Amino acid sequence: MTVSEFDSLAAAKIAFFPLASRRDLVRTSAEKLDQCHGPDAVQFWRTTCRSLGAELLSLGCPEDIMRAEIMDFQEAVQFELMRLHGGEAIAEA
Repeated sequence: MTVSEFDSLAAAKIAFFPLASRRDLVRTSAEKLDQCHGPDAVQFWRTTCRSLGAELLSLGCPEDIMRAEIMDFQEAVQFELMRLHGGEAIAEA
């Protein structure tokens, strides 16, 4: 078995903990994003997602799985933002 064959086999067997299930990461990202507005929010979000994507790729995560992980993470952060603001709306009512 060559080194590249071994690396491919190892990468195929590595399980990555889903980003969307990392509750502290999701919550912290949502809170930070909620504090930003306009271009600052866009920059924060792009930097966060690109950093997470680069981290997954550096660990051997295939690109298609990395992209799906980032999409799931984005959805989880969106739900967390809705939860944060839903709680405020309920408290104000």
